[in-house]
Amino acid sequence: MTSNYIIMGVSGSGKTTVGLALASLLDLHFIDGDDLHPAANKDKMAKGIALQDEDRQPWLETIRDTLQQSEGIVIACSSLKRVYRDTLRQGNSGLKFIYLQGDKATLKERLEQRSGHFMKANMLDSQLATFEIPVSENDVIFVDINQSVDQQILMIRKAID
Repeated sequence: MTSNYIIMGVSGSGKTTVGLALASLLDLHFIDGDDLHPAANKDKMAKGIALQDEDRQPWLETIRDTLQQSEGIVIACSSLKRVYRDTLRQGNSGLKFIYLQGDKATLKERLEQRSGHFMKANMLDSQLATFEIPVSENDVIFVDINQSVDQQILMIRKAID
């Protein structure tokens, strides 16, 4: 059975870039979880309003359901809290999370260089405050974002083989 993967981390960690590269390497379909947000969530974030759990729950359920209907898919999704990751795990045995971890300065710099995205640099603090590091979750691979994308993909490949 082909595994499904969630590329997780706060905004600016490189989820889309790494997710696209991993999907290409493994010949899997890629979905940016941001594309699955309802318009109301995108509007809130574009206005600098942090999402609450009740905003995120329907989005997480959509991602969970997408995973359940797929075999061999890579989805970029922040997965900030353990309870969010647990929602995504429901009915998705074999799901693997790849946590792109980096320091606040690097993340902020990346966000400030990005244009045309609804998630702005001023939202980073709220994401970092919400984020729960997956230290005791056995299905999570930790990847340092200060490496090149090629190095990150090599590390992921070694961990999933």
